[in-house]
Amino acid sequence: MWRKILFPLILGVAGCGVLISLGLWQVERLAWKESILADINTRLAAAPAPLSLDVTEADHEYSRVTLTGIPTGDELHVLVSGTAAGTGYRVISKVETAFGPILVDQGLLPLEAKDAAPLIAPMQMTGTLLWPDDQNSSTPEPDLAENIWFARNTQAMAAHLGTQALMVVATETQPTDPRLTPLPVDTADIRNDHFEYAVTWFLLALVWGIMTLFLIRRTTAAKDA
Repeated sequence: MWRKILFPLILGVAGCGVLISLGLWQVERLAWKESILADINTRLAAAPAPLSLDVTEADHEYSRVTLTGIPTGDELHVLVSGTAAGTGYRVISKVETAFGPILVDQGLLPLEAKDAAPLIAPMQMTGTLLWPDDQNSSTPEPDLAENIWFARNTQAMAAHLGTQALMVVATETQPTDPRLTPLPVDTADIRNDHFEYAVTWFLLALVWGIMTLFLIRRTTAAKDA
């Protein structure tokens, strides 16, 4: 009997071992991602500090800052949907500051207001440092003739507008541009599917174990017959 059930037993144990190890790996990834999200939330909850150029993506992304600047009227429109304010264009503006021009994501512009004139005036801004690169292999190239972009890319946008590769996502501005609704940074859009992945692998291990027992039972039943 042992000879007949040895192969399905080895197959079952090996399969369950692999699937359980994948589930445990996802549990580790879950703890790693939760630690990152906790750090981001801590930075987002901190009091804003005056902007300086002594910032790096590794150490200061998601940090809150304040600044004074004047939008030049040069801006890029990033087509987005599913935001808290609906569908429209994220407005990435060239803003002159004491440190030179930088990028400011001023918020959502409704589709029907694409041609509305921007507010050009000195502004007190509060926002979050971000170095977004939302592009992937399937992202279309920007339509420069219509000023429609399909992803935020700090380096590409800075080169296009002639600014430093530094972006602040505005939380609020004084005065406010009446065209726009701010889209503050939060962690809601940062994917954390590791719990679901872990459950999936563990359930597959359970199914694999049940199928192995069923096969062994059929094998032994066939011998008894």
